[in-house]
Amino acid sequence: MLRPIRLFNTLSGRIEPLEPLSPPKLGFYACGPTVYSRAHVGNFRTFVAIDVLRRTLTHLGYVAHEVMNVTDVDDRIIQLAAEAGQDLASFTAPHIRGFEEDMKALRIQRPEHVPQATEHIQDMIALVERLTGRGHTYTADGSVYFRIASFPDYGKLARLDAAGIQDGARVDSDKYDKENARDFVLWKFKSDEPAWAQWDAPFGHGRPGWHIECSAMSMKYLGETFDLHAGGEDLIFPHHENEIAQSQCATGKPFARHWLHAKHLLIDNETMSKSKGNFVTIPTLLEQGHSAEAIRYALAGAHYIKPFNFGFEALNHAKGALERVHGLVMRLDEIAGEGPEGPAAEACAEARAAFDGALIDDLNTPEALAALHGLVRRANSLIAEGALTRVGALRVKAEITAMDGIFGVLLPGGAEEQLAAEEQALFDERQQARKAREFARADAARAKLEALGVVLEDTPQGTRWKRKH
Repeated sequence: MLRPIRLFNTLSGRIEPLEPLSPPKLGFYACGPTVYSRAHVGNFRTFVAIDVLRRTLTHLGYVAHEVMNVTDVDDRIIQLAAEAGQDLASFTAPHIRGFEEDMKALRIQRPEHVPQATEHIQDMIALVERLTGRGHTYTADGSVYFRIASFPDYGKLARLDAAGIQDGARVDSDKYDKENARDFVLWKFKSDEPAWAQWDAPFGHGRPGWHIECSAMSMKYLGETFDLHAGGEDLIFPHHENEIAQSQCATGKPFARHWLHAKHLLIDNETMSKSKGNFVTIPTLLEQGHSAEAIRYALAGAHYIKPFNFGFEALNHAKGALERVHGLVMRLDEIAGEGPEGPAAEACAEARAAFDGALIDDLNTPEALAALHGLVRRANSLIAEGALTRVGALRVKAEITAMDGIFGVLLPGGAEEQLAAEEQALFDERQQARKAREFARADAARAKLEALGVVLEDTPQGTRWKRKH
């Protein structure tokens, strides 16, 4: 049974029910990376939010069908590839691999389709031809431009004053400010660009503009009208505004029915961006000793609709929160008392209602995590009171496992919860030494583990370990 969800719709400016065209299937498109360098944490703020949406839809009974593009041709990529003496494929390949590695590290589920722009040039050419056939384009200096004046609804997503847009003024740059809203390029002819960045088309030799890429790929995989389009708020204008204009003018149909945008990630209260030089990548954070699980928890736990001030305080909070959850899950496996579920059943039911209610209400992940930690505190109290039975412990663990379907890091077992080969050898040596009552050798192994950041705790149920931060 499908359960409804309400999300903020950028187009209407209101929180509205998300109503798919063909339930339970829900098709949505997410703007992916432009692969000229490593994606930074600010980019992954959006990608994690989209992953949480995808997982929530599945949790509520929908069949998510997601498309996330990879932009592997645009102004910056061509410039940097030429400077490096490489063609597009050679230059972008390592950046695509890096993005996939970071997606895997942050446990972001892979979309059903991850199309690359250069693999869909013919789809873009066909879309430009459709727009030309319907009278929405003109050619100047060998390039094809979209005529904004031909689309009276232009500006509604970004809330622009269309009356202030100068008819006939052109812009070739892929990104520009609202003050520069002008006819944008669909197909670029630039004689000074290398041959490997150009294709033949009925309207001339050249390459696609950035905006036409997403329209062509989204409609190829999801149809001319689909359920939801997502991305970072920096894409609202000009990218998404232009997508709407060219798509609806080509088809005569509505484009995306619902628009979701994640707010900026901030660092020191400024938007993280490569142009400002205040960005940090996932590998850098991992090298600094932060876990991928903590990074994901911090990003997922921030409500997508609000700016998120990212820093070491947020990561340390995430580490502590995960340690509390993981610690409980490990203790639950040790509960052996017989009897009915008892108070655990009520605690789980209350937590589930609050958890689901928060997600259904505009994907409110902070409130969802509050419900999780409420359950953790209640379960720990029941353990301390001796009131949690084995059946009750299984019920609590099942509830946390269901919640982990959304957040992906709530159960022990990630990279941080596995001992490296050297650590495992020392752990085994200590266990053998204790069994042989060679306590000096056991203490030496323990000291070496602590030097590596592994702390041991001997309990009646066996030896536990955790990492110190």
